[in-house]
Amino acid sequence: MWARLLAGVGGSGLGLRASRDHRGLLRVGGAACAGRRQASSGEEALKKTPLFDFHREQGGKMVGFAGWSMPVQYKDSHIASHMHTREHCSIFDVSHMLQTKVHGKDRVKFMESLVVGDIAELKDNQGTLSLFTTEKGGIIDDLIVTRTDQGYLYVVSNAGCADKDSARMKARLAEFKAAGLDVDMEFLDEALIAVQGPSMAQVLQQGLKEDLSKLTFMNSALATVFGISGCRVTRCGYTGEDGVEISVPASRVVELTEKLLSHSEVKLAGLGSRDSLRLEAGLCLYGNDIDETTTPVEGTLVWTIGKRRRQTKDFPGADIIVPQIKAKTARKRVGLVSTGPPVRQHTPILSPDGKVIGEVTSGCPSPCLKKNIAMGYVDSAFAKNGTAIQVEVRKKAVPATVSKMPFVPTNYYSG
Repeated sequence: MWARLLAGVGGSGLGLRASRDHRGLLRVGGAACAGRRQASSGEEALKKTPLFDFHREQGGKMVGFAGWSMPVQYKDSHIASHMHTREHCSIFDVSHMLQTKVHGKDRVKFMESLVVGDIAELKDNQGTLSLFTTEKGGIIDDLIVTRTDQGYLYVVSNAGCADKDSARMKARLAEFKAAGLDVDMEFLDEALIAVQGPSMAQVLQQGLKEDLSKLTFMNSALATVFGISGCRVTRCGYTGEDGVEISVPASRVVELTEKLLSHSEVKLAGLGSRDSLRLEAGLCLYGNDIDETTTPVEGTLVWTIGKRRRQTKDFPGADIIVPQIKAKTARKRVGLVSTGPPVRQHTPILSPDGKVIGEVTSGCPSPCLKKNIAMGYVDSAFAKNGTAIQVEVRKKAVPATVSKMPFVPTNYYSG
């Protein structure tokens, strides 16, 4: 079965497939990428990260993703790469993500005018996952905001939403400046790599003077890493494992990657394993599992909304989102587990009597659990963990069960 599943683009049939939709857009993992690449255009139309040539030298199989040419996998199989990350350590190129610095004494007020999180309560060098929201309560993007002790906020948001995120931030910046407030923005050209897996600390500590055991989950520090100064190391990631994201000068990222790869524990990994790892960890992919038609409450992301922000209701869409917290919603994002044929995005979710009650937004066979996992939205009456439901695969009803997430326990480092 695994051999058939791996017959997709770059051999990454597990949850990440590339194809053309009816508009000629390149689709990876079922979500239309933000980079509008026409079917007739060549690879040169895609943006390239500072590691592009390195990926190809290392045998990376490149695909279009969010307007960028990215490695979907390397010489190892998708399963081998996925399991190596769970058991050892992998490097992911995430330089396509949008990195922003927000300066000025009104930077917190500025950011809180755009997101649902309580940025003011963050301690120095602490970050939080937050959400850009619309006035109608939909999710524009998910992002991480870090309050640094260098006098700026460090923001990382999704590549596929870079254009609309930057446009929204620029428009709000103009409003703040017109009102005489002190805020400025800087979009960074730095590279960004994610080093993920249980061996990460052992490997990275060899290149740091600082004690990595003091850097806990969702905290950040400026550091010299393997002799490369000006790096920002943030303990976070998208795999469910202990890991860091390192923002590094673009001219030095190949050097840093090579130094990390010199350790026997470390291998390169691509989009294929990144997708199945994040799904095992129960993490959302923007454009699949959350979007502008989804509120934070429907997406079970209420925890991203600061308690103070719920009271002040001064973030976009608050008048719609906050009442939903108590009143609940007609649908809810849930986890699903099934056996038999794999479950993919847009698979209908059925009640025991065959009525359509929702739709799968992400799905793949779990390399760790050896069963099919998925997430999707169902009518709230069917959202309780353990509820027996069905999924429609190839026009046949297959038994499934609503499951808690994460599917595989996370190993974030809390000290």
